[in-house]
Amino acid sequence: MKKPLPRPLKILLTLGLLLALVLLWRSCGGDGEAQQGPGGGRWGNGERPPTPVRVVAAERGPLDVELKALGTVTPLRTVTVRSRVEGELQRVAFEEGQQVRAGQLLAEIDPARFRVQAAQAAGRQKQNLAELENTRIQLQRYRDLAGGKYVSAQDVANLEAQVRQFEGRREIDQAAVDEATLQLDYTRITAPIDGRVGLRSVDVGNLVRTGDEGGIATLTQTRPISVVFALPETALAAVNAAVRGGDALAVQAWDRNERQPLATGTLSSLDNRIDTQTGTVRLRALFDNDDESLFPNQSVNVRLRLGSEDVVSIPDAAVQFGSQGTYVYVVTDEDTASVRQVRLGPGHEGRVAVLDGLAAGERVVLEGLDRLREGGKVEVIEDDTPAAAAAEAAADTAQAR
Repeated sequence: MKKPLPRPLKILLTLGLLLALVLLWRSCGGDGEAQQGPGGGRWGNGERPPTPVRVVAAERGPLDVELKALGTVTPLRTVTVRSRVEGELQRVAFEEGQQVRAGQLLAEIDPARFRVQAAQAAGRQKQNLAELENTRIQLQRYRDLAGGKYVSAQDVANLEAQVRQFEGRREIDQAAVDEATLQLDYTRITAPIDGRVGLRSVDVGNLVRTGDEGGIATLTQTRPISVVFALPETALAAVNAAVRGGDALAVQAWDRNERQPLATGTLSSLDNRIDTQTGTVRLRALFDNDDESLFPNQSVNVRLRLGSEDVVSIPDAAVQFGSQGTYVYVVTDEDTASVRQVRLGPGHEGRVAVLDGLAAGERVVLEGLDRLREGGKVEVIEDDTPAAAAAEAAADTAQAR
């Protein structure tokens, strides 16, 4: 059997165990002392310090209604310049990228063969006209002789039929002359519209045909020019109401980064149907484009201004986006944060209309959104210190204590 420990040793071991338990309890915060916050106040155990935020009140007032969309610069007319006759390309009379006027000479096909054909048609016409004239003279003589019974009525009738035959041939000959002249004219290829010439597809000396897919060059009208863009079908009612107002709706084209306006034009037309796959309707805006700031097939941001409406609006920087839709943080009278789902309308110059979910005068959080949670206490910052910097300072102070 083991010998029992002496009584004094048992007492010392028991006291040491009790001391260890007390130290462990105190290290876990069981002393019940409150923690001190950065502002001199005290928070209970596990309670977070208030989050510094900057707020702005929702305002009711006139707001320019502006719809934004992505658009593509689309020429009003684009023509592939092709030859109407076959032959050797003898001359190119344009520079690539040049602005040309309608009717200006662009290229010329070797006209020699077509001049010969025109001369042949004109010669046949003269020959047949001479025969027609001679037959008419004979017909007049026979008519005079028929009065004295020197020729038969059948001979007169035969000459009359022959005259009509030559008169029909005269019409055919004239059409042949016109056709040959037209083919000769087609050897001179002119611009059908005003526009800018693209890169040349064929060089001088090549044989061109009427069926060449690429043609000689592409001519694109750039002044004026249009921008085609799409809006959701939910905006169609507002657009139609603004159009029925009678005034032309202003449209601005901005660069892809929305940093610089490129041109200002007007809405010209709406498509006659909604795309069922995308739920959008296409619109076209016209721009004078005198400085050619808009280039065909260029991607631009479009801003369509519909007018002014009396709505509740907030800065668009206060709007957050989540899986449940758009929302904002509202500061209650008890200085707590509350998530509020909102339905947004059009915006303009940094402000967006709130159609549902927010009333005028309510305070929404503009800065300090990253540290907010539902029901959390907030501290409204009134000075120029950014809310994010104040929040970081509060967190550092709490951690240090």
